[in-house]
Amino acid sequence: MTTVPEVATTPEVLESEFSLTTAVTRLDFLSRRDNVAIDGPNDRSDDADDWASFKTLGTSLDVDEALELLALGEVVARKAHAHRQLGIRAALRGGADWEQIGRALGTSPRAAWERHVSWLDGQEKARRAGDVDALDADALAAARGLVGRRPA
Repeated sequence: MTTVPEVATTPEVLESEFSLTTAVTRLDFLSRRDNVAIDGPNDRSDDADDWASFKTLGTSLDVDEALELLALGEVVARKAHAHRQLGIRAALRGGADWEQIGRALGTSPRAAWERHVSWLDGQEKARRAGDVDALDADALAAARGLVGRRPA
């Protein structure tokens, strides 16, 4: 009897297969099919913290779909993070300052600046390590040119 190897549903596998939009759409579809969120009671205040009650509720997802749902959540988070950096660069090119960017991210201007600079540093390290998806030298220089000084 031969054993069929299990196909791993990992964020790394799904990340290469799905764009952000497609991953969000699939995540939403599976979430809606999972009747825990749809059919479970949500209007009782006396059991608001009783997470154990979720164990008694069923799901319409099989194990593979449930694992895909879990992995897709990670894919969406990773891709959203990358899109955040694209959004920051677009805002800077459009003339936004760090005060506006921090407000849009729900953080301080200094924290937004520091995270973005850290991301740029990571892009530089990734490119040196051979990551072809990291920003190239010209794009990195242009992005660094937009960053400006660290806000107080």
